[in-house]
Amino acid sequence: MTRAASPASLTTPLADLQINCDRLLHRLDQLAQIGAIAGGGVCRLALTDEDKAGRDVVVSWMRELGLTITVDQLGNVVGTRAGLVAGPPVMTGSHIDTVATGGRYDGNLGVLAGLEVIATLNEHHIQTRYPLAVAFFTNEEGARFHPDMMGSWAFSGGLSSDAALAEVETDGTTVAAELTRIGYAGTVPCGSQPVKAFVELHVEQGPVLEQEGVQIGAVTGVQGMSWQELTVTGVSNHAGTTPMSLRHDAGYGASAIAVAVRELALAMGGNQVATVGSIQLQPGLVNVIAKAAKLTVDLRNTDSALLKQAEATLQTQMAAIAAAEGLEITAQSLARFEPVSFAPKMIDCVERTAKALGFSVKRMPSGAGHDAGMIAAIAPTAMIFVPSVNGLSHNVKEYTAPEDLENGTNVLLQVLLQLASLSKAGVIQPSLKDE
Repeated sequence: MTRAASPASLTTPLADLQINCDRLLHRLDQLAQIGAIAGGGVCRLALTDEDKAGRDVVVSWMRELGLTITVDQLGNVVGTRAGLVAGPPVMTGSHIDTVATGGRYDGNLGVLAGLEVIATLNEHHIQTRYPLAVAFFTNEEGARFHPDMMGSWAFSGGLSSDAALAEVETDGTTVAAELTRIGYAGTVPCGSQPVKAFVELHVEQGPVLEQEGVQIGAVTGVQGMSWQELTVTGVSNHAGTTPMSLRHDAGYGASAIAVAVRELALAMGGNQVATVGSIQLQPGLVNVIAKAAKLTVDLRNTDSALLKQAEATLQTQMAAIAAAEGLEITAQSLARFEPVSFAPKMIDCVERTAKALGFSVKRMPSGAGHDAGMIAAIAPTAMIFVPSVNGLSHNVKEYTAPEDLENGTNVLLQVLLQLASLSKAGVIQPSLKDE
């Protein structure tokens, strides 16, 4: 490992440096109390009063650690620790908003682990060559405003800040109005903050690491995702007097689509997954054939061509269902992201570092979307996964054992030290750029 820029201040060799797990757990617990719900979960939807309270606490911790804080137009918060050399920071972070029935680790771990790395460097008086930054991004979950990963997408310049600010919730509230209301309508232009490299620590949100007994996931990239809202229009009629052969049943049409979506994923195999997560029928009465249905479809694949194939197959199947049942089916795209591959040398750095610390490692894709997938467009990016018990996430029972949280944060610490200590004669790795 490279030695610190100020070796006289060190009491522990960098390679042996470790985070304070009790301090990390304490902060996780404190943040989880904001928006706490029954069962140990958290409801802290983006730009709500609970989100403001969570933001205020995290920003106060950033200030205590001596970080310089900026807030951009979309409320993305970045706390920066100066390096010996001025320039773009090596950044870590994630999000602190949750779904309505979320857990305490999803997103929050990545932000608070970043603060724990800063706290560890502060108490050992270690100055990195390049600046380090910890960020949390607005509305990653997309549970209140569409699309998800909104903040990091705008931060990376891929989403217009004007479009994001104009996004409207079902009650008519806009992102811009809510940012102003909670005091996080910043002035820094979105897309104006360069990043040297980005690393995000996250719970896996799946069962693979736990089932295989692996301690660390070196994430290779993020699956592509296609979200659609489908509207099925039929004819409302009496449930008892209308023969089956003469029905135009929107409820049946929605159900047929749901079955087709599952069969599509099973037929394609590989990394293809597909989900119908919401169905609403109108008029929603026990003795009335549904005249309309709305449902959502979530298609994901690590391969761009296969994701497009899944979308095309679904379109063909919907057309067949509409023709057979005398229905009208329309689709609206809610969000669409191409698959993202992380920089090979960044993946190598995570894997090599975890192994050097004595942990078992698995290279694996992420099935969920993450802020890292957006930041990868502007900086070399990697992710570190730690196991999720029973694969549960977006669930009040989401849990990752303290030793796994500690392992992942120690890997993050060492990876960030390497990336922020690079020089022309660096012995860690020759370049962040792919050759």
